[in-house]
Amino acid sequence: MMQKQILAAGIFILSLMFPLKVSAKNYDEIYVFGDSFSDTSNVSNATNEAIPPSPPYFNGRFSNGQVWVEYLASDLGLTFNSKTNFAFGGATTGVDNIGLASLPGLQQQINSFTVANRSADPNSLYIIWAGTNDYLKYFFNTVPDPTQVVTNLSVAVKSLAAVGAKDIMVVNQPNLGEFPVTNGSSQISSLLSTFTNAHNSILSANLSFLKQQLSPDINIIPLDVNSLFNRIIAHPDEFGFTNVTDSCIGDLSVIPINLPTQSITCTPDQFVFWDQIHPTTATHKLIGELAFSTLQSASVPESSTVLGVLLFGALGQVSLMKGKKL
Repeated sequence: MMQKQILAAGIFILSLMFPLKVSAKNYDEIYVFGDSFSDTSNVSNATNEAIPPSPPYFNGRFSNGQVWVEYLASDLGLTFNSKTNFAFGGATTGVDNIGLASLPGLQQQINSFTVANRSADPNSLYIIWAGTNDYLKYFFNTVPDPTQVVTNLSVAVKSLAAVGAKDIMVVNQPNLGEFPVTNGSSQISSLLSTFTNAHNSILSANLSFLKQQLSPDINIIPLDVNSLFNRIIAHPDEFGFTNVTDSCIGDLSVIPINLPTQSITCTPDQFVFWDQIHPTTATHKLIGELAFSTLQSASVPESSTVLGVLLFGALGQVSLMKGKKL
């Protein structure tokens, strides 16, 4: 009880420091580039709804419901537009797609957009989240190179900025070593954690460099999902979860094509992970809320560690107050 009172007091102080009337920027649209974490039906449309199978997946999403960019759009007061979502499940940060070779990687997604939009809308939000599939190549006997992965992300940022994108959100990696895809192997978990840590460290440095290199009116917005996942896994009760280690619907026999098709016997809102790689829609909602809060605080000159702690605590409190009906 005392912890909740302290948290509530902290959130109240935060509200005084940064009044609720300070909201995220009014965007015309959201443009999304990445992989299955953000795909809202592109792979499904390309495979005549064969991948991902429904059930147990929801309407072409690699989850049991909406994904985070849809929740973010709603928080921003926008109607999510699938035509501005270029993300494909299986996409790497390069030109490869580990799901189906005929589908695009991140670079083709970016190129498709920049070729068709020589003058990007400066009042829209541009989102890049990719990298997971680069590291899942480990399962195909390929040694991932975090430096190259981050270089690919930097190229994507610069390509969008070159055609006029102003607000570009770049998402870091959650700790893949904590995902069910490790199947309890400490060796695999350690390797994936090492890749994740290297990725995020290099990405942070590169984004800082890009901020100095690019025009001052280009706003690069880092989204720290790594810290969010760490907080959820360390304190699941704050967010209403009871299982942070297993996947709700079982194992992936082959990564990432043969997705589970069995009936659902779990309680999805209690699980962080829907399958061995993808979060449940409850987790996606938290990511969307974090993204919205990050956009709100983007105008704050100097965010502090205290602000970050309060932010994650506030997300947990919201989840509890909603009875985990996310």
